[in-house]
Amino acid sequence: MTHLGKFEKYLIEEFFDDYRAGDMTGRTFTRRVAFITGSMAAASAAMLLVGCTPDEVPRSTDPMPTAKPTAASPGAGTAAAGAVPGAKSPLSVPEGATGLTTATIQIAAGGIEISGYLARPEAGTAGPAVLVCHENRGLTPHIEDVVRRFAKSGYAALALDLLSREGGTASMDPDTVPGALTKSGAQRHIADFTAAFDYLQSQDFVDPDRIAMTGYCFGGGITWQSAVELPGLKATAAFYGPSPDLDKVPTIRPAVFGVYAELDQRITGPMPALQDALDATEVRHKLTVYPGVDHAFHNDTSTRYDEVQATAAWNDTLAWFGQYV
Repeated sequence: MTHLGKFEKYLIEEFFDDYRAGDMTGRTFTRRVAFITGSMAAASAAMLLVGCTPDEVPRSTDPMPTAKPTAASPGAGTAAAGAVPGAKSPLSVPEGATGLTTATIQIAAGGIEISGYLARPEAGTAGPAVLVCHENRGLTPHIEDVVRRFAKSGYAALALDLLSREGGTASMDPDTVPGALTKSGAQRHIADFTAAFDYLQSQDFVDPDRIAMTGYCFGGGITWQSAVELPGLKATAAFYGPSPDLDKVPTIRPAVFGVYAELDQRITGPMPALQDALDATEVRHKLTVYPGVDHAFHNDTSTRYDEVQATAAWNDTLAWFGQYV
């Protein structure tokens, strides 16, 4: 691979950050990059592009890693009862929480059915809804927890498994998941969320004029893309995801909120250009940099989780949606 697309480069840089921070082994880093680029030789070139030293790059003669099937982790893509594995946030809502209805559903998209996890208040009156886009790990118990958090706050919340066509996140080797997400392409993911938007609009428990979207890391990038391409959304909240093409910013119709981490210079560094582009338009917008935290600080199952700033970003998201949805 001689050229890296936006999301490919974003993910490889993210893995490199995790590797340097000690959150990912060299073997896992290499496997994930190889599955994204398609070969060990291309992986080596890509790793050099994002700043690896020659000593950190695998030999191009090493064989391409083989994907091995993995057993589904408890709750991955399911509605298994109990506390969320590894959750540290006081906001965490376990499966089976009172007052909520949850289900794994199927949605027609592109001639097939894709899977999604839905949570909503038990009260059947029509209310606001939010689409949730997962990280590069796919649909995990953590994302299902986030969906339930929105439901507890009064939203019908829906997270898609963007790897439904590949058999679903839970059926895949975790190292193959990011590569599968980039290979399938952002436009497929946007189309799936368009189908999910239409699904929510058709439900009697959703006010069809009050639908928002949020996403995290990779999902933050898809959320920015959806802000450009899904004008029916009322508001979006993108957590530290790659920005949309700046020439597309004037076409945004939802009210957009961007969550950034002070220490995440890979994503936060280019943010001023997006701020300038938004300021030059009529788009309702707010970009907030949370102090002292790094990429993925909202994920309470990760080592970068920060309770104070994650809670602040969550409350700011709810306030933004409360104002515009």
